[in-house]
Amino acid sequence: MKKRESVGEFLLRHAAVSPVSFHMPGHKGSALYRRFGYEKYLDNIMDCDITEIPGADNLFQQEDVILAVMEKYDKLYDSKKSYLLINGSSAGIIASILSLVDRGEKLVMARNCHKSVFNAVSLGGLEPVYIYPELSEDFDIQGEIYPGDVERVLDENPGTGAVIIPSPNYYGICSDISKIAEICHKKGAYLIVDQAHGAHLKFMDELNGDACPPLSAELSGADIVINSTHKTLASFTQTAVLNVMNGDIELKVLEDKLQVLESSSPSYPLLASLDINADIMLRHGRELIKEWQENIDFFYRGAENIEGLRLVRAGRLDRTKINIDMSLCGLNGNKLEELMIRNGIFAELVTGNILMCMTGIGNVRSDFNRLLDFLRETADQALSEMKTDAECSLRINPPSAILGRKAVPTRKEPVDIKDSEGRVCAGSLIPYPPGIPVICPGEVMTREIIDYVTELRKAGEKVIGIDENNMISVGAE
Repeated sequence: MKKRESVGEFLLRHAAVSPVSFHMPGHKGSALYRRFGYEKYLDNIMDCDITEIPGADNLFQQEDVILAVMEKYDKLYDSKKSYLLINGSSAGIIASILSLVDRGEKLVMARNCHKSVFNAVSLGGLEPVYIYPELSEDFDIQGEIYPGDVERVLDENPGTGAVIIPSPNYYGICSDISKIAEICHKKGAYLIVDQAHGAHLKFMDELNGDACPPLSAELSGADIVINSTHKTLASFTQTAVLNVMNGDIELKVLEDKLQVLESSSPSYPLLASLDINADIMLRHGRELIKEWQENIDFFYRGAENIEGLRLVRAGRLDRTKINIDMSLCGLNGNKLEELMIRNGIFAELVTGNILMCMTGIGNVRSDFNRLLDFLRETADQALSEMKTDAECSLRINPPSAILGRKAVPTRKEPVDIKDSEGRVCAGSLIPYPPGIPVICPGEVMTREIIDYVTELRKAGEKVIGIDENNMISVGAE
């Protein structure tokens, strides 16, 4: 049997090639911490891995050092109260939903929500009511949630207590949170925004002032906003912040749900990274956000003259997500990613023809130069060798023809996905990334969904909920 490489061996080997990171986390390595004088913490991180000894405070009864970190985030996001999350944004999303929606009640939710929202529905025994995002015909990706659709669904479901949508979504497309919040409040519903991919947006909005309408949920009237600070800012992977923006939220109920969902042994190195991230943003945030934005502008200007390159340019776009399409050069996303990795550049997400590069606060000008040089050279070579290739057109947008919900099966059985048409799904099928279920328990398998998932598997993409033998879980007949 072939000896498998250990996780540690892989990580050290990967770090040794000095890769350019256009994937999460946002710090992009140790350079950012060292730039601002946090070498001592990095050099002693193992000795900082402790438990709740005297003086270390407690994540679930904050009175000292952890409370001080929370107060820094209160200041950064102008929140009523900010909570530190060490189980990722997922814990904050689930806790927020369960604190606002009682068992058996309805939750209005975007159909392109992260799987954590669907998990909250399952855990809380909630009834989901879906709002479908717009679809981009040019790039075949899911776009924003329209305010009018939110209003229509709330009118059709009076008494609904909460709405949750992702903004920005994985591709950086944002919704009009200001209008959606206004509609929710008029209808008596709280608005939760999964802003996991937009922890930086408030700071960019503040830098831009009135030059651009705000994209951040904190400045747009949302009631609860969950940010994955690790995705685009400087804290460690698995850290996030939940910002309560509405003083009417019952904090004790929310805190109880957080205790249920988060580890009773929170990682102090993770908490310390949240503290360092807050300090960096308070002391140097404007400087770093300005540099980051200038680098983004530099990239988009440089990309304009690359023949065969298309970039997603939606109206409400978080431009720090660079969505690259080189299908005009005969390259689908998988092939482009393969070539990029050979050049030491690693992207965040590939689906179909789109390769998404997630920039972060730790990226520097040389990273963007490397990416531009790679795209120029790749486009020139690909166009000179271009030939018709059926593999150059992979579908990336999941099927939208879902036949409505039936009862979630209580008796289940495995079945080969190719034989599942018409069966009621008993477990979610989730392409990962982006972590958005293509089908949920209680929905009906269609031929379109079967073909889509099969196509993803053939392309080598990961799909949670289907095993190595292509078996899925459906309701027993």
